[in-house]
Amino acid sequence: MKRRTLILSALGATGALVVGWGVMPARSRLGTNATMLPTEGDVALNGWIKIAKDGHVILAMPRSEMGQGVHTGLAVLVAEELDVPLSKVKLEQAGPDKIYGNVAMFLGALPFHPLEAEVESPSTGVKLGHWMVGKIARELGISVTGGSSSLSDAWEPLRMVAASARAALVGAAANQWGVAANEILVQDGVVRHASGKSAHYGELVAAAAAGTAPQTVAPKDRKDWKLIGKSSQRLDIPAKINGSAQFGLDVRVPGLVFASVVMCPMLGGTAASIDAKAALAMPGVEKLVALDALAGATAGFAVVGKTTWHARSAAQAVQAQWTQRAEGPLDSGRIAQDLTASLKAESGFTFYEKGDAAKAEGAAGRLLEATYIAPYLAHATMEPQNCTARVADGKVEVWAPTQMPGAARAVAAKVAGVDEDKVTVHVTLLGGGFGRRLDVDFVAQAVQVAMQCSGRAVQVAWSREEDTTHDFYRPMHIAQLRASIDAQGSVNSLRIKSAGDAISPRWMARTLPALSGPFDTPDKTTAEGLFDLPYGFANQHMAHVATRSGVPVGFWRSVGHSHNAFFSESFIDELAHETKHDPLEFRRALLKDAPRYLAVLNLAADKAGWGKPLPAGHAHGIALHESFNSIVAQVAEVSLQEGKPRVHRVVCAVDCGTVINAESVKQQMESAVVFGLTAALYSRIDIKDGVVQQTSFPNYPMVMLAQAPVVQTYWVESTRAPRGVGEPGVPPLAPALSNALFVLNGKRYRSLPLGI
Repeated sequence: MKRRTLILSALGATGALVVGWGVMPARSRLGTNATMLPTEGDVALNGWIKIAKDGHVILAMPRSEMGQGVHTGLAVLVAEELDVPLSKVKLEQAGPDKIYGNVAMFLGALPFHPLEAEVESPSTGVKLGHWMVGKIARELGISVTGGSSSLSDAWEPLRMVAASARAALVGAAANQWGVAANEILVQDGVVRHASGKSAHYGELVAAAAAGTAPQTVAPKDRKDWKLIGKSSQRLDIPAKINGSAQFGLDVRVPGLVFASVVMCPMLGGTAASIDAKAALAMPGVEKLVALDALAGATAGFAVVGKTTWHARSAAQAVQAQWTQRAEGPLDSGRIAQDLTASLKAESGFTFYEKGDAAKAEGAAGRLLEATYIAPYLAHATMEPQNCTARVADGKVEVWAPTQMPGAARAVAAKVAGVDEDKVTVHVTLLGGGFGRRLDVDFVAQAVQVAMQCSGRAVQVAWSREEDTTHDFYRPMHIAQLRASIDAQGSVNSLRIKSAGDAISPRWMARTLPALSGPFDTPDKTTAEGLFDLPYGFANQHMAHVATRSGVPVGFWRSVGHSHNAFFSESFIDELAHETKHDPLEFRRALLKDAPRYLAVLNLAADKAGWGKPLPAGHAHGIALHESFNSIVAQVAEVSLQEGKPRVHRVVCAVDCGTVINAESVKQQMESAVVFGLTAALYSRIDIKDGVVQQTSFPNYPMVMLAQAPVVQTYWVESTRAPRGVGEPGVPPLAPALSNALFVLNGKRYRSLPLGI
């Protein structure tokens, strides 16, 4: 019954789609040449790939680039299969067709234990869950960038469409030259035959498109790869260096005006009155637009002006009286108390159990208990929320740094009162995403303002202060961990119960309301990183108490893993100390039935020199965690300087399946370490009387360049399909740091952040 409930929680309201089509084959993701946007001189071979007259390859790009290197990674897959240099692959934003939907992200929502799901012969329940959710995801066709899923989602379909295009081009040459296709060689996009005949792709594409599609196609054998697994130069870097790259705030269209947003300081509150006389009298100011609480945003207003400076200056001159939300003011201190009470009063939903933890506890020689807590966190993207919109002649045009162009299109249509086919969304580069731009509140605001601008485009931009104080925050979570230790000093049970808000149902309700169910089902993100541990404890019980604090919560880089890894891996170290074991050896003993995890742990320990002498005053801490189907172990070398933690070096070992771009793996581990270290040392959001107390970088600081550690990354060679890379490096950082601090000062750190 629990497993069925968990599968339904991953499906949400879409479970109704199962009836009537369950036996039908899964929707194809190849598409047709009519799927791609028509461009003069280019010829499409399927829904993903066009060939230009000069032989360049144009790839439909359905994923958002926010620094994670996905544009390069997907281009590498196509360049590999088509045998063209990476520099000859050009990107074109994909349209709204369902073939571009992200299936892997939906599969990642299934709450199966990885040791059950990743075996050679998974159970019938696991197979059924993947089959059912995979079909539903293909039918929904939701294009989304998140969950570290872009490369794993594209691995099979994109290689197949590229291989199909290559076969069609080779087939066209074979027909024209009257030779067998297997006699033709392809190198750098040029097709050659031993007879001396040759042609580049652009010269063959028209015939290839008109010919019969090849019936049997297979991607390259691993031994023939030339690009996959190597380090490739990122396609987006040159434009970012020379300034031609277009982020959301770089959009400039004719007649553009600018708007600055001010929202009620109290989360969920409204405006009782607004006096804009002085503001509207200022030069360069055009109008004030009241903003409704759309797509989860807090209500407020926007001031429109000739420039951002005019708009922002006038917004600051507006006199507004604000009122609290009807349910009363939010307070993070009270919420923490409520979470503690929930742990005591409620049993929660059991995500995983093995053996009999209660019986083991009853027979234990002693129990070890600890309670951990993690605060609310903001995303703090370097580019604050923004969107440019134009509403004219019954049509809407949107330029947005979004992770969900489909949701942006839907909310723009809803606000403007038009059909979705009347909305065009241009996805810009994202100046940081981290899950924040899975929401579309800023798109709804921009369209609402644009409707009052007489057909002109308007760029709505948030200040840093509005961005920090009106985020969709990582939830505050608390966990109680308990282990029983027998007379021989062995740990024979582990029980974890956590409490905190569930993200998925709140996000679905505001972002994908058509798919939101009438009631909440268990949300995997609340317990991931707790119920799915690889350690071989004989008796386990993992549960979560889902709460609704009223604080707007959203997906934050690595989601539940970001805090749950701190809880679990810190407690594993506590158990090692309690049973008088070295933390590394304690983990090794518990991983004898999890060889992939053990290999990653051993690689990190070996490369870090675990157990070898360190400089005076330095200590090592270790942590191991799987998230988004990738396993990461980190060893942090830490000292205390004037009583504050200083991280000198972090050694990362990762098993992320097949590595597509080696340099990107290194870059993402480095990024994750800095991101995770910022959160571990400094980050917290406090709410008092409904008002977020942190406003900008002075009181919500980042790790500075001088504080950044050396990061060394190693990976386990693998023949598995690619797995997530953008997020899995974040979760192990905080526990590795806290475990090192215990070695230095004997103090257990059970709450975040650690540095203030």
